[in-house]
Amino acid sequence: MSAGAEAPDRIDAPLVRAAFVLVLGTFMATLDATIVAVGVSTLAAEFDATPVEVQWVSTAYLLAVVAAVPASGWLVDRFGGRRTWIVAVLCFVAASALCALAWSLTSLVAFRVLQGLAGGLLPATGQAVLARLAGPSRIGRVISIVGMVPLLSPVLGPLAGGAILGVATWPWLFYVNLPIGIGAAVLAVLLVPRDTAAARGAAFDVRGALLLSPGLAVFVLGLTELERTGGPLPGVPVSLAGLAMLVLFVVHGLRTRGTPLIDPRLFARNPFGPAALALVILGLSVFGATFLLPLYLQTGRGLDAWETGLLLAPQGVGALAGALLVNRLVDRIAPRNLVLAGIGLVALGTVVFTQLAQDPSDALVATSLLVRGAGSALIGAPVMALVYRTMAKEMIPRAASALNLLNTLGGSVGTALVAVILQSRLAALGPGTPGAAAVAFGQTFWWVLGFCLLALVGATRLPGVSPARRGSGPAR
Repeated sequence: MSAGAEAPDRIDAPLVRAAFVLVLGTFMATLDATIVAVGVSTLAAEFDATPVEVQWVSTAYLLAVVAAVPASGWLVDRFGGRRTWIVAVLCFVAASALCALAWSLTSLVAFRVLQGLAGGLLPATGQAVLARLAGPSRIGRVISIVGMVPLLSPVLGPLAGGAILGVATWPWLFYVNLPIGIGAAVLAVLLVPRDTAAARGAAFDVRGALLLSPGLAVFVLGLTELERTGGPLPGVPVSLAGLAMLVLFVVHGLRTRGTPLIDPRLFARNPFGPAALALVILGLSVFGATFLLPLYLQTGRGLDAWETGLLLAPQGVGALAGALLVNRLVDRIAPRNLVLAGIGLVALGTVVFTQLAQDPSDALVATSLLVRGAGSALIGAPVMALVYRTMAKEMIPRAASALNLLNTLGGSVGTALVAVILQSRLAALGPGTPGAAAVAFGQTFWWVLGFCLLALVGATRLPGVSPARRGSGPAR
C-alpha cells in the first residue's frame, strides 16, 4: 500500500524518520549558502584576493542553485524522488570535498558551482518525496516542521561559520558537509521508502532548460553586478538579457506540445498563483533582511561574526516557535488567515530596522527578530501545504520545483535588490554625513517593509476556508 492519499492522519514513526533524513539534505544545502559569508576576510588572505573577488565564492553557489532548481521536477519524474535525492547528496558531498581541497580562488569558485548545482536539487526533491509519503491529510503538519529549515539556515550559517573559523582552518567550512551528507545518504537508503518514477519516457525540455536556467542565472548575475559596480554597466544589460530569456521561456512554455520544465499555466491557477506570489515576497523580505542585518551589525556596530550570530539567533528561536504553532493550526485555520498573520508579524518586526538611525537597543533588535522569525514560519508552511494538498499526486514534483524556484529566486533577487538600494543610498548620503551608514540601512529597510505590504495584497487571494471544511483530497 502506498503512503499517498490512503495514509492515516496520524504522523507515524516511519514518516518522522523519513522527514528527518530528507530535511538533513535541505539543511546542508541551505546552510552552505551562508556559512562561508563570515569567511570572506579569511579566504581573501589565503588566496591573496580582494573581498570583492572572494564574494564570487558565494555568488557562484547562488547562481548554480538558481540554475539547478528547475530541473528537479523532471528528474524526480524520470528517475524517482529517492534516487534523485541520494545522488544529489553524494554529488554535494564530492563537491564539498573538492572545495576544501581548492588550490586557488578560481578552482574554489568552480567547485562551488558544482556544489550549488547539487544543492539546488535537494530542497525541491526532498519536498516532493515527503509530500508523496505524507499524503494530503498529513502534509500540512509535516511541512510546518521541515519548512522551518530554510528559515533557520540563514541565521545558523554565520554562527556556524564563525564557530568553525574560531577553532579550525577554512577548509573545514566545507569538510563539515562530509559526515552530514554521507550519513544522510546512508539513512535515506535505510529509512526513506522507494518510489517509482512517474514518467520514465518523458522527454527533457531541452529548449526550456536552455532558456530558463541560464536566464535566471544571468538575471541574478546582472543584479549582482549592479551592486558590485554601482553603475549601470554591465549590470543593466546583463539583467535585461536574462529577463529576455525568461520571457522567451514563458512563450515556449505556453506553446510547446510537450511538458515544459516548469509549466507557466500553473501560475494562473488557484491557489498556486497567489501562493507563488506569497513565497516570492517571503524570499524577498526574509533573505533581503538576512543580507542587511549581519552587514549592518558588523560594519555599523562593529560586532564580530560570533557576536553577530548570537544577536541574530532570536530569529531562529522565533521560527521554531512559529513552526510549533503552525503545526497545530495548519489543518484547522484557513491558509489566508495564517499567511496574513505571518506577513503582519514580519512587517511588525521590520519596523524597528527602519529606525536604525536612532540606534535601537540590542534587546529591541532581538525582540524584533523573534517576531520576524515567528511570522516567517506562519507564511511558508501553510502556502506549501496548500499547494501540495490540492495538487494531483503526479503533479507534485513539478509543483515542488516551481515553488522552490520562486522561493530561491525571491531570496536571490531580494538580496541583490536590497544591496543595490543600500549602495545607492550610501552614495546619495555621502561619507561625510553623520551616521550615514545607519541612515542608509534604515532607508533600505523601508523597501523591505514595502515588500511585506505588497505580500499582504497578494495573500488576500488565498483560500479563506480551513482545510478541514474544504476537504483534503487533491484536485484532479
